[in-house]
Amino acid sequence: MLWQAASSPQAAFYPPLAYIDDITIFSQDFELHLIHLTTVLTGARAAEGGGRRYQSIGFPTEENQEQRELARMNFLLLALVFLLQGINRSRSQDEDFQFCAERNQTQRSYLVGEFHKENITIDNSADKLMIKAPFIPGNTNESLPDHLGIYHFCLYVYQRSGFFNITYGKSNYTLSRNVNSSLHSLRADPPRNSSLIPMLFNVSYTYEKGQKNALSSAVNYSFSFKGRENTDQGVQVHDIEHELSNLAKFMKTPTMPSGRTGSSRSQYKKLLHLEGKLEKVQFEGESKAFKETTISATVWKIGPNKASQNLSFTSEWETGKKVHRFEMNMPSVVFAKAKGRGKAAETRVLLVEINSQSLFQDQNNSHVLGEKVIGISVANTVVSHLPQNLVLTFFHDQLLRNETPQCVFWDVNTNDGSGSWSDIGCTTEKGNEQTTCHCNHLTYFAVLMVSSPEIDYIHQQYLTIITYIGCIISAVASVFTIFFLHSRKKHRDHAVNISIHINLLSAIFLLDVSFLINKHLDSMHSEAACKTGAIFLHFSLLSCLTWMGIEGYNLYRLVVEVFNSYFEHFILKLCLVGWGLPTFLVAVIFLTDRTNYGSFQIAVFESLDRSTNETICWITKPLIHNMVNLGFLSLVFLFNSVMLAAMIREILRQNKRGHASCHELPLHHHQLPPRLLHFPLVLDNGAAGQKVTPFPEQL
Repeated sequence: MLWQAASSPQAAFYPPLAYIDDITIFSQDFELHLIHLTTVLTGARAAEGGGRRYQSIGFPTEENQEQRELARMNFLLLALVFLLQGINRSRSQDEDFQFCAERNQTQRSYLVGEFHKENITIDNSADKLMIKAPFIPGNTNESLPDHLGIYHFCLYVYQRSGFFNITYGKSNYTLSRNVNSSLHSLRADPPRNSSLIPMLFNVSYTYEKGQKNALSSAVNYSFSFKGRENTDQGVQVHDIEHELSNLAKFMKTPTMPSGRTGSSRSQYKKLLHLEGKLEKVQFEGESKAFKETTISATVWKIGPNKASQNLSFTSEWETGKKVHRFEMNMPSVVFAKAKGRGKAAETRVLLVEINSQSLFQDQNNSHVLGEKVIGISVANTVVSHLPQNLVLTFFHDQLLRNETPQCVFWDVNTNDGSGSWSDIGCTTEKGNEQTTCHCNHLTYFAVLMVSSPEIDYIHQQYLTIITYIGCIISAVASVFTIFFLHSRKKHRDHAVNISIHINLLSAIFLLDVSFLINKHLDSMHSEAACKTGAIFLHFSLLSCLTWMGIEGYNLYRLVVEVFNSYFEHFILKLCLVGWGLPTFLVAVIFLTDRTNYGSFQIAVFESLDRSTNETICWITKPLIHNMVNLGFLSLVFLFNSVMLAAMIREILRQNKRGHASCHELPLHHHQLPPRLLHFPLVLDNGAAGQKVTPFPEQL
C-alpha cells in the first residue's frame, strides 16, 4: 500500500508540502520529520529496480521491512499533524463579528461596498445592498444573483487574517483583505426603519464569540468599533477627570451653526471616546462617580451576585434649574443580555449626565427640557428590544399649557450622520411636575418640548368633522336669513341696510360652500379643478372681509353722518367695492403666476418624527397668504375699530348734551322717504303747534 502511494502521481506528497508552505506554522522538528520521510520513501522507490540499489544508498536489504514500518509511522504522524493544523487554522478563522439577515430580492440588485471612516453600516434598498466599513479600500460594485426571491446573507469580519467578506445565498464576495486587527469593542445604534424601502428580517449579530443578538426588521443597521487604547496600562481615575474637564470646556464654547454634519459626528465621537475610557477605568468599590460643571458620569460594577436585581439611581436635587432631579430604574434583563457575551465576570453600567444641549443640535433647533440629556449604556453590549422597559423619570417645574413633553433619544444615523431626536421605542407618561420615559433600549435620552401648532392625526379627524358640521349649519342659516331679509325688503324703510346684510350673508354662504367642496376637488387629481376651487375659496374669503368693512361704514353713516347720508346709487357703488375689490385682487395674483393657486399640503403629525400630508386647494405660497389675507384682515379690523371709536365718541357727545335738545323729536321712519331716514324734525316754540320741516319739496 505504501509503495503504491509512493509510486502514484506526485500529487500524493506535493500538495501537503504546498499546504504547509502556505500556512507557514510548522516548527523545525516537523520539517526534519518531513525531510527524513521523503528520503526514506525515495529509497523505497529505488528498491523496485533491484536489491543492489538498497546497498548503494546505505540501506541493508534485511532492514527493508523495518524502514517500511518507520515510513508508515512517519506518514501517520504527518497526517495527524495536518489534521491538527487544519483544526488550528479553522479556529484561527473564527469570525470576530458576524451579521446575518434575510433579504427579499424583488429585482436585479447589486452589492455596493464603500469606505466609511467610523463604523460598519448595512443599508438595504430595492436595487442594492450597500455595505460601508472603515477597512474597505475603495468603492466596489458587484452583481448579486439574478434569481429573485428570499436570500440569506452574512457578513464576516476576521481580524486575525484581515478578511472581510459576505456570503449571499451560495455566492461569496470578499470586500476587504485588510481588516484592522486593533478593533476592539462594539457599539450598535438602534436600527432605522422606513415604510417605503424593503426591510431586512430575521436579523442577528454576534461579536467576539458572544451570544447571538436578535435585531428588529429595518433597512439600516450601524455598528461602531473602538480601538484598544491603554489596554495594558488601563485607564486611571485622573484620565477620566481630565477627559470630563475637556468636554466641559468644549461644551461652554459657542455651538456651530446648523448644517454642519462633520462637526456633529465629531461631537458625538467625543462621547463615544469617553465611554470607551469609562469601560476600562480602574477603581475600587462597586461604583465610582465623576463630576464636572456641565457633565458628570457614574460607573457601576455589576457582579454575578447582583445580576438578578434591578439597578436604581436617583440624582441629587438641583435648585434653580428646570429639571431638579431624575430617577433611573434599569431592569435586570439588561444584565442577562450582557452576561451572554461571556468572558467578563462583572458587567459595567455607564451613566453620563449632560447639562448642555451643545452636543445634540439638530436641524430643527429642538428644545430639550432643562438641556438635560442622560446617557445610559452597558460596556461592550448593545441593548435593544428589551422585554421590560427602562424607566427614566424627570422631575421639573409645572409646564406651560402650550408645551408638551416628549421622551426621545438621539439617533446619530439620521440626517446624513448629523443626528436628530427620535421617539421610536419610547413612550411618554406625563404628569404635573414630572415626565416618565419608558424605553426598550439604551442610549442618550432627553425630554423634548413640543410647543408647535401642528395637528396630530386623531385631533385632525375630530376637527374635520366639527368644521364640516359648522360650515353646513352656517350655510343653511345664511340661506334662511337671506330669505327673511328679502321678505322685509319690500318695505321702503331699511332698504339700504337690508341690502348690505344680504350681500354679507351671500359672501358667507359662498365661503361655506367653497370650503365644503374644496376637499372633493383636490381628490379629483385635476389641476384645473383644484386651481378653480382655490380661486373661488380665496374670492369668497376676501368678499366676506370686504362686506364686513362695508357693514362697519354703514353703521358709522347711520349714527354720525345723519344729515349727509344720502348718496345716489349707493347700493350699486357698495356692490362694486364689495365684489369688485376681491375679484381684482384674485385676478392679479393668478395672472402674476398661475402656480400661486393649486394643491397645498398641511403636515398632520402621527408622532414626533412621523407625519402625513393633508392637501387642500388653496394658495401655494405662504408669503402671498400672509401679505394678502392677513394684511387685508388687519386693514378691515383697523377700519372697523376706527368706525366703532367714532360712533362711541358721537354717542358720548350726545349724552353730554342731556335733555337740552328735548324739543327735537325724530320722525318715525315710515313718515319720511328712505333718503331722509333718521333726519330730525324740529318744532318751533315761537309758533305753537307749527311744524317746521327742512326741504319740504322733497317730501
